Amino acid sequence: MESVYIFSSGRLRRKSNTLCVESEGGKKYIPVENILDIKIFGEVDFNKRLLEFLTQKRIILHFFNREGYYVGTYYPREFLNSGFLILRQVEHFLDHKKRISIARSIVMGSLNSMMSFLKDNKVEYRKLKELSENLESVNTVEQLMAIEGNAREEYYSLLDSLVDEEAFRIKKRTRRPPQNYANTLLSFGNSLLYTTVLSLIYQTHLDPRVGYLHETNFRRFTLNLDVAELFKPLIIDKIVISMIRLKRIQKRHFNKISNGLMLNDEGKKLFLSEYEKFLRKTVHHKKMNRYVSFRGLIKMELHRLEKHLVGEQNYSAFSTSMWS
Repeated sequence: MESVYIFSSGRLRRKSNTLCVESEGGKKYIPVENILDIKIFGEVDFNKRLLEFLTQKRIILHFFNREGYYVGTYYPREFLNSGFLILRQVEHFLDHKKRISIARSIVMGSLNSMMSFLKDNKVEYRKLKELSENLESVNTVEQLMAIEGNAREEYYSLLDSLVDEEAFRIKKRTRRPPQNYANTLLSFGNSLLYTTVLSLIYQTHLDPRVGYLHETNFRRFTLNLDVAELFKPLIIDKIVISMIRLKRIQKRHFNKISNGLMLNDEGKKLFLSEYEKFLRKTVHHKKMNRYVSFRGLIKMELHRLEKHLVGEQNYSAFSTSMWS
C-alpha cells in the first residue's frame, strides 16, 4: 500500500468506486485498492460523501499548508480498535516503570540509528556512544528527552562533515520556519514520516494518542512521533544528505518566506519521489529470512510494540543489526 500526493488545487470526489481529482489540468482517476493514505498540499474541496467513502475504504487524509507543514488529519473511525489493548497502552503509560522501559528503548534505538548512519559514512561518533551508555542510569522521561536532544545536536553537527557546500549544512536545527536549506529539507521530511507512521498505526490495534517518549497531553497524536524517532536517521536524514551531495536538490527548489525558507512545489515533488523510492527499498531481515521494505519495517515495529503491551514479548526497539 502506498501514498497518493495531491499538489494541484481543485476538487477531490468519489466517482463510483474510484477517486477523481478535478483541476484546471483536467480529471485524474485514482483506484483505491492499494492506497494507504492521501497527502494533500493543494487547495482541495471535497464533501461528506467523499469522507464516507474514505472511511469505508479505510483511507486517511493528511493535510499540509503551502509551506509544507503538517496541519491535520482526517482519521476515519478505527476498524481494528481493541478495548483490551487500549487499556494496556494506558496502563503502560501510567505505570512509571513500564513507561520508562519503552521510552528508554526508543531513545536507544534512535541513537543506534544515528550511529549506524554515521558508521556507514565513516564518521567518528564517540560522544554519541557515551550518551547511549548513560541511558540505563536515567530514571525520568525528561532526562531521556534531554539525552536524546543532546545526541541529536551532536549528530547534526557530524552530518555537516558530509556536506561540502556550506550553504547546505545544517549548522543549527531551526523549525517553523526553518532558516536554511538543510533545515527546510529535514522539517519537510520529518512531517512526511510522522504521517506515514500515523497511517500505519491505523492498520494496527494501537491508539496513536498514547505515546511513551513524547508527552501525551494536548497533542492529538504522539505514538507516531515516538516510532518515527527510530527511522528518521535511516530514512529522512539519509535522503537529505544524499540529495544534497548528489546535487539533486538546489537553491532554485526553495522559496523565501517571512523569516525563513520553504520548498517550492518542484522541490517537494523531488523529495517525495526519493521518499517513496526509499520506503519501497528492501533489506534482508535476519530473523524472518526474507526481504522487507522500509514501510514494512515500520509496521513490524508497531506489531512488536503491540506484542509487548499484551505481554507476549519484551520490547526492544528496532536496530540495523536486525538486517544483513
